[in-house]
Amino acid sequence: MRILYGVTGEGMGHATRSRVILEHLLSCGHRVQVVVSGRAHKFLTDRFAGRPNIAFHEIHGLHLDYTGNKLDVPGSVLSNLVEFPKGLFKNVGVYFRMDFEPQAVISDFESWAYLYGVNHFLPILSIDNMQVIDRCSHGPEVEASADFDLARAAVLSKLPGCRHYLITTFFHPPVAKERTTLVPPILRPEILAARREPGAHVTVYQTAKSNSALVPLLRSMPYEFRVYGMGREGEEGNVRLRAFSEKGFIDDLRTARAVLAGGGFSLMSECVNLRIPMYSVPLEKQFEQELNARYLAALGYGAWARHWQREPVERFLAEAPPFTSYVPKDNSETFAALDELLAAL
Repeated sequence: MRILYGVTGEGMGHATRSRVILEHLLSCGHRVQVVVSGRAHKFLTDRFAGRPNIAFHEIHGLHLDYTGNKLDVPGSVLSNLVEFPKGLFKNVGVYFRMDFEPQAVISDFESWAYLYGVNHFLPILSIDNMQVIDRCSHGPEVEASADFDLARAAVLSKLPGCRHYLITTFFHPPVAKERTTLVPPILRPEILAARREPGAHVTVYQTAKSNSALVPLLRSMPYEFRVYGMGREGEEGNVRLRAFSEKGFIDDLRTARAVLAGGGFSLMSECVNLRIPMYSVPLEKQFEQELNARYLAALGYGAWARHWQREPVERFLAEAPPFTSYVPKDNSETFAALDELLAAL
């Protein structure tokens, strides 16, 4: 089958997840063309360089700006508006150069491929974690907030009317809408091959480089911290700032005493699968991250807070025991569900 695959470039979780799905599609004999934006474009083109039956088109995508540990909503809107004319020109050019004639579309929360599918009356499948906000029920304590209503409206408007929605998740709220299937987190093979060997250090991942208060906070605690995502390298007392290295990060992850991070779904899923206690401080104004963190704590896989504060972090690191309640899963269930949907098309 000829498949058009869309990958959003905001955050690398979509790219690492899509890499796994793309590998599976190629192994099944499908021909795939991928539209992708941002850092995800380089990541995927490097991964699939020289591979037959797959091609990539770089498109312009929306991006988010941060101040401290908070999503800068006005700044994000303004910067995207400034770049809109150039981005529109680029995306229209890709549209008219597309001569692939796909038979189906798969979108990982990406709008260009979705709109192409709608315009060409193609069946569209959604594979992402975001749709859990709209297509599942989460109880009145979550759904009563204005932030939830805003997040649900945003997700609902992103990819409406798909043929089916595969939602990758480590928690299982009741499904509220038809054509929806919950599947385990999609994990890269390096994580599936990793073996848990708890050590003394704490691994830290920070999405917002502007969170300048984090390193001083870590320096005030009696642990070795290995920090990724701050955009610089070096040692500051007990804090080791590391450049990104997939191998190095996974090794620091599997041997960590615990993990401190935001509320991003991909890293959280990797921690759950490796059974590493995680302390989550979601980015403010990112309700999807807060929802992930709430379920993480409710299921006993870690803890969460709205702000970085020394006392609760230090208490978590001192007391958090390893958990054994989660049964690690591979990608076979997700692959089977996707193959069944494609066969039905």
